[in-house]
Amino acid sequence: MIDRYTRDAIGAVWSEQAKFDSWLQVELAVCDALFDADVIPAADLVAIKDNAKFTVAAVKEREEITNHDVAAFVDVISADVGEAGRWIHYGLTSSDVLDTALGIQIAKAGEILLAGASEYADALARRAKEFEDATAVGRTHGVHAEPTTFGVKLAGFAFEARRNVERLERAFEQCRVGALSGAVGTYSANGPDIEEAVLTKLGLEREPVSTQVVARDRHAELLSAIAIAGAGLERFSTEIRALQKTEVREVEEPFASGKQKGSSAMPHKRNPITNERITGLARVLRGNANAAIENVALWHERDITHSSVERIILPDSTILLDYMQSLAIKVVNGMTVHTDRMLSNLEVTHGALFSQRALLALVNAGLTRDDAYRIVQQGAQEAWDTGVNFRDLLAAETERQGIDVDIDAIFDPAAYTKHARAIVARLDQ
Repeated sequence: MIDRYTRDAIGAVWSEQAKFDSWLQVELAVCDALFDADVIPAADLVAIKDNAKFTVAAVKEREEITNHDVAAFVDVISADVGEAGRWIHYGLTSSDVLDTALGIQIAKAGEILLAGASEYADALARRAKEFEDATAVGRTHGVHAEPTTFGVKLAGFAFEARRNVERLERAFEQCRVGALSGAVGTYSANGPDIEEAVLTKLGLEREPVSTQVVARDRHAELLSAIAIAGAGLERFSTEIRALQKTEVREVEEPFASGKQKGSSAMPHKRNPITNERITGLARVLRGNANAAIENVALWHERDITHSSVERIILPDSTILLDYMQSLAIKVVNGMTVHTDRMLSNLEVTHGALFSQRALLALVNAGLTRDDAYRIVQQGAQEAWDTGVNFRDLLAAETERQGIDVDIDAIFDPAAYTKHARAIVARLDQ
C-alpha cells in the first residue's frame, strides 16, 4: 500500500523485515521442536540460535540467484551457522513456513484492526447518546419522510459497527492457523507431533487438513469481513456527505479553519473530502475481497496462483481498513452538528412530512383509508407546491367536512421522537 494510506503500526506488520522475522520465528520454532524430539543435538541448536540471521538486502540479493524467496532465505540464515545449518528447514516445504508465518502476521494485524473497530463503535455510541433528542428529518429515497433524531441515526451506525467488530473477531480468529505437514500435507518428513509443538509455541491452531497449504477460504472470509466493515464505514460517510450538502448543512466533517484549504480555486469551499476518501477506498476493499474468493480454488493439493494475489490484497486490505477506521473515528469525534439547521429543515415541506399521522388520525375519526389518504395526499402536495402550511390546509378541510381530529397532536414532532431515547438506550443492553 502507498505511504499516503499506511499508518506506522499496521505498516510495520507487513514490512519485509517483519515478514522475514516471522519466517525466522517459524524456522527456529521447528528447530526447538526437533531438539525436543531428539532429532537435533543440543550443540547444533545453540549454533543455530546464535548464528541464524539475515538482512533484507541479503535475502533479496540471494533471491536474484535462486529465483525462490524461501530458498534464498534459508540459504542466508544458514550461511553463518556452519555444519549445524543442515537442520534449518529440516522436513519443511516452503508453504509450511509461508502459511504459518502468514498466520502470525494476520494475528498481529488483527490486534490493530480490532482495536480501531471497537474505538469507532464506541465513538458512535457516545455521540448517539449526545444527540438522542436532536430532532431531525428522516429521509427515504433522499426525500423528506418523517422526523427522527440524529441520535437514532447514529445508534444505527453504532450497532452496525459493533456487528463488524464481531465479524472481524471471528474472521481473524479462524485465520490464526498454521500448517507444518510437509509436501502434499502427509507429514512424510516431520510428524503431526512436531507440527503441534511448533504451533503451540507460536500461538496458532492447526489446519486440520492442510493439503500442503492452509485452505484459502479462511483468507476469503477475512477479506470479506474487512470489505463488509469498509462498507459500514462507507455507509456512515455517505450519510455525512449528504448531510453536508450546502442546501442541507446539518452535519459537517471536521475542517481546520485557517489552515485547511477546501478548494484550490474556490476559497469558500469546505468539502467532505475525508468521507469521500473513505467511500472511495471501500471500493478497493470490495475488489480485494473478490480476489480472495478467486483464490479459494487451487489445483489439486496446491499451486501458487494465490501467492502473488495475497502479497497485495492481505497487506493492502488490512492497511486500508486501519486507515479508514482512523479517519472515521476523527469524523465521529470531531464532526460539527447543526441542530438548529435540523430543526429548520423540518419546515422545508411546510408540514407535509406529518402526513402519516394525519392519515391515521383521519382513519381513527372514521374515514376509510382510501378517503383519508386522498385528503392527506392532496393537502400535503398543495402545501409543498404553494408554501401554505399543511397544518392550516388540513385544519380547514377537516372543519369543512366536520371531521373531529386533534390538529395539535398530529403536528407534534415529539410524537415521532418519543421513543428515540429508548432506541438509543439499546446501545447499553
